[in-house]
Amino acid sequence: MAGTPSASDPALDVDEAVFDVVEQIPPGRVSTYGAIGRIVGVGPRRVARALAQGGAAVPWHRVLRADGSAAEPVRVRQLELLAGEGVPVRNGRVVLAAVGWPDRAGE
Repeated sequence: MAGTPSASDPALDVDEAVFDVVEQIPPGRVSTYGAIGRIVGVGPRRVARALAQGGAAVPWHRVLRADGSAAEPVRVRQLELLAGEGVPVRNGRVVLAAVGWPDRAGE
């Protein structure tokens, strides 16, 4: 049927790649849409779309905007979940330098 995703759909492959990376983010750490995108080979908006459409089974709350802020539709819940993991938040933004993943020291 036209328009119906199949198992060989490249979009599904991208989604699965995004989910696989997000599952690797340890509790108490966070990443950004851009960092996940660089690992997977897509842009940050594509990462956000994958998580919005099917990321409920992975720790979606550990993925933030580049400035450490949460997207408005999920902001309150996301910050609650992160606080429960001990993630530091200042002025409504996560302190990425303290808990960013993957570590960027080797760059």
